Amino acid sequence: MFQIFSDFASWLVFDLLGLSAATKAGDALHFFVEDVTKIFALLVVMIYLIAVIRASLDVERVRDYLAGKSRWFGYMLGSLFGAITPFCSCSSIPVFLGFSSAGIPLGITMAFLITSPLINEVAVLLLMGLLGWKFTLLYILVGMAVGMLGGVFLDAIKAERWLQSFAADALKQGRDKPFESNEPQRKALTLSDRHQFARQETADIFGRVWKWVIIGVGLGAALHGFVPDGWIESHLGDGQWWSVPAAVMLGIPLYSNATGVIPVMESLIVNGLPIGTTLAFCMSTVAASFPEFILLKQVMQWKLLATLFAVLLVAFTLVGWTFNIVSF
Repeated sequence: MFQIFSDFASWLVFDLLGLSAATKAGDALHFFVEDVTKIFALLVVMIYLIAVIRASLDVERVRDYLAGKSRWFGYMLGSLFGAITPFCSCSSIPVFLGFSSAGIPLGITMAFLITSPLINEVAVLLLMGLLGWKFTLLYILVGMAVGMLGGVFLDAIKAERWLQSFAADALKQGRDKPFESNEPQRKALTLSDRHQFARQETADIFGRVWKWVIIGVGLGAALHGFVPDGWIESHLGDGQWWSVPAAVMLGIPLYSNATGVIPVMESLIVNGLPIGTTLAFCMSTVAASFPEFILLKQVMQWKLLATLFAVLLVAFTLVGWTFNIVSF
């Protein structure tokens, strides 16, 4: 499905512009063109589809369903929903806003937002072929636990006060909106109504984030193209305790998604990098990279971004150490 973006990038960079795939500049520019076009396409499609669903889904009923359950049940559902939906952080923003507009607690929303980029069905299948079902199952459970515990912590410190004003207002309005179980069912929207709502939603959200996509992917592409081959394996392959947090920090400036990072994991493991260190590096690349956080700045203030950033770094380091111990 995504081959069309790679083919377009190859045509533009190698054929039209005449750059060589063997050069760092050619590799970096190809990465940039492929990922920008792919993310733009995914953003438009995902925002539109999610908006169509939102136009019909009574998210207030979801809120009130959760209100009658244990908060831990809510965290588990948020994390599970994140695990089964193929969203990266950028395409999760519309869902984030939808949850906030419904008044769903921030911790549950964050459990979804943290888990979503870490786990998807394609990545799980690839990881199973690479490491086997036991490690894959452990990875899924750990990824969901990271999302749930992150949500618990952010709720405990009342992190909703650090949302951007429009997101905080949406959360407050959704939370204050009363719900009566005997209220009449909402009038079904026509297909044209849903299309108009989704079209406006797509234009509004895309208009806010498109420039940040270019900036974020540009940063990731520059570092992706100019990190020397073999440098990571040669500096982090001995398995010392400090190699895991070092790998986490190294993955931050880079950019990928859970599916795209699996071949990188295979390359690193084949070249001798311990499994835990590899997972810590790849999780950092997927869920704690600068490009992702630049996009999340649209709905979060710097304090919330910094707190989320710290939570993820600690979690990924613990995950790396755990997998290194288990794999020995």
